[in-house]
Amino acid sequence: MNGYDESDLRRAAAAGIQAPSMHNTQPWIFRLRDGGIEVLADPARRLTVADRGGWALRLALGAATFNARIALAWAGTPAEVVLLPDAAEPEIIARLTPGRTRPPTYGETDLHAAIPRRHSNRQPFWPDPVPADVRVRLIEAARAEHAWLDLLVGMTALTGFSELAHSADRVLRRDERYQAELVTWTDTEDAADGMPAYAGAPVGEHQDLIPQRAFTGRRRPPGRDYEPEPLVGILGTAGDRRIDQVQAGQALQRVLLTVTDAGLASSMISQPIEVPAARDQLRRSLSRTGFPQIALRIGFGHPGQRSPRRVVDDVLDLPV
Repeated sequence: MNGYDESDLRRAAAAGIQAPSMHNTQPWIFRLRDGGIEVLADPARRLTVADRGGWALRLALGAATFNARIALAWAGTPAEVVLLPDAAEPEIIARLTPGRTRPPTYGETDLHAAIPRRHSNRQPFWPDPVPADVRVRLIEAARAEHAWLDLLVGMTALTGFSELAHSADRVLRRDERYQAELVTWTDTEDAADGMPAYAGAPVGEHQDLIPQRAFTGRRRPPGRDYEPEPLVGILGTAGDRRIDQVQAGQALQRVLLTVTDAGLASSMISQPIEVPAARDQLRRSLSRTGFPQIALRIGFGHPGQRSPRRVVDDVLDLPV
């Protein structure tokens, strides 16, 4: 195959837009150039307060790149991927060019089927523990994308993480500019982006182990606490350069799709990563080298509703 065409571009973009992004900003553009598919950052959709350094933007674009990879592989045209291919054009996050054609593997087929089913579930999960074999699969999924996933074991580790997460959440709640930016992306019932109230968790309570974003004012029924001992995973990378953050996004999406394929639910916890002091404490508490890039909450839950997505034509950069 000499190069990808517009049908390949649309296939890759249709999968890419299903990736997660902070506040569901969907900060991606897909372009066909010289037979390759490029995944670009949309600077107009960057969170200027919450994401000053661009970490969340790169994580989202890495996740979108992974989805595009899986869609192309499923179609029999797997991609060779170069991250941050051109220093002169830093907005290009990844370039995908055709590799050797072949049928998709069973794993690629399973991950592709999980793409439209994956979404963040912020409702309380059931108390059923995540099976040991699934935990191993999640760790291996991160490792396959050159990242690591630490699953917190025991209440001591979980309580320590909870304290860090709540401390970071309090810092962010006191930041008026941060909260004002959050409001602009919240309760967007009729929009194709942002966080509608139905996708948010009920208002958090003081006894909750995991802090929740204020995406809704809905309160939970009396006596209904969040799970007392959720499975929390910390995904990280050896380095913390721009390319490491894009790679973390790819690893995040492989883990999330593996979660979905296993019949589980998940949501992301970013507050301890957004606050530098909390992130440093989290890194030291894990007793490993490397940098935490995102935290995940994983378990069994009722099916929820997906947050909205823009249509494919809105994210394509096509020649006039």
